[in-house]
Amino acid sequence: MIEIFRNINYDFLGRKWICIGLSLVLLLFGAASIVWRAVDGNPNTHPFNMGVDFTGGTIVNVKFKQKPDPDVIRDALEKKGVDGSKVTIQPVGDEIGQAPKNEVLIRLPNIPATEGQNGQPAEASTRGSVVLGRKKISDALEYLNDPTGAQTKKDLNIIGRSDLRDQLQKLNPLNLSPSDPRYGDIAARIVDYREKDRAGLIGGIDEIKNLGGLEPQLGQALEKNFFTGVAAIKSTDEVSPQVGSELRNRAIYATLLACAGMMLYVAFRFKSWGFGVGGVVAVFHDVVITLGIFSIMQWEINLTVIAALLTLVGFSMNDTIVIFDRVRELLRIKRREKLEKLTNDAINETMSRTVITNGTAFLTILALVLFGGDVLKSFSWALLIGVVVGTYSTIYIASPVMLWWEDWKAGKRTALAGAPVSSDAAASAEAASAGSAGVTPQMLAAAGVSTKQRKKR
Repeated sequence: MIEIFRNINYDFLGRKWICIGLSLVLLLFGAASIVWRAVDGNPNTHPFNMGVDFTGGTIVNVKFKQKPDPDVIRDALEKKGVDGSKVTIQPVGDEIGQAPKNEVLIRLPNIPATEGQNGQPAEASTRGSVVLGRKKISDALEYLNDPTGAQTKKDLNIIGRSDLRDQLQKLNPLNLSPSDPRYGDIAARIVDYREKDRAGLIGGIDEIKNLGGLEPQLGQALEKNFFTGVAAIKSTDEVSPQVGSELRNRAIYATLLACAGMMLYVAFRFKSWGFGVGGVVAVFHDVVITLGIFSIMQWEINLTVIAALLTLVGFSMNDTIVIFDRVRELLRIKRREKLEKLTNDAINETMSRTVITNGTAFLTILALVLFGGDVLKSFSWALLIGVVVGTYSTIYIASPVMLWWEDWKAGKRTALAGAPVSSDAAASAEAASAGSAGVTPQMLAAAGVSTKQRKKR
């Protein structure tokens, strides 16, 4: 491995109280933000800015003729009375070797709907919110077509089959009788061409005029009374608050189970609960501080943030295990040293690895923060905060907690012992009285060092 630092001997644990104090300050500020927003009495403020994935709302897939600009879409929605800060606009990724899709997913929060008032059931209110959300997006697309609102033609990219048939019957460019089904067949053919051949978006009226079997007078009527808009709604999905609540609970359970599983594994692998408790306390420290900053800044929490938090759980624990594993290796060659000295040496010896791996991750995530845009804002900030906090928590939270646990365990073992039972126990008691946990027989066994007394010859 590349060594950036050689033979460093910095007393990291001697400065632990500075970072512990900083952590306490961040935790207090985060807790104060959560409590204040929860009890301020304003129904519009919440401890966390939960996204559509958790609060429910409308997700609409919109296809554009050209590459869409999220800022222009958000501005059009704001013109129609939608809070742009609560709207998520996510471009749909293109496939390699295929033409650009020019599609976006627009997530709207629940919009109060009049259909849910006057004692109607909750299902009606939810459904009304979805319909209203789709109407808001449809109005915004009309605004993009004509900001003046003076558009009198019908948009051929959003009109339905039955509405198109009725419009053609009203215009009657072919002078057919009202009972003639021809306009229904023409409407079905145009809509099928739009959906199947053009992926939901017709480029221009000329495409329809060039379809075989359509009379010239019909093409003239279409050109005079219809136009092809800049975008069309492909699909609309509903996310109910009940589903969002279930997703939130499952995310909490997944995080807790992951932490419990890792604590059990580390405790088993290192033959000591101190290592497992230290790693899990550091993980909770990282997650809680990240959530506290999100509460202070009111950044949106969605499923991508949960994915980032679960990633941080693994990242922080992996970094912690690297140091703990080096502690175990040092136990084999420095079994007479105090555990705090061994831990500090392990941190120094793994510092090159920490800087290379965590620094690379930091630079990558920093690029996401700077260039990822609004779509990746919450995700990238959660990762960036977690990497920074997780790096120092491995040194200044996990390691001190492990040492305190081992110190407490050694002191407890000494207090319970009525008399010295072995030279190893006596050495542990002496180290504990000196203010730092010593190397215990369990630790030596975990490191592969025999603790059996040699027979006297």
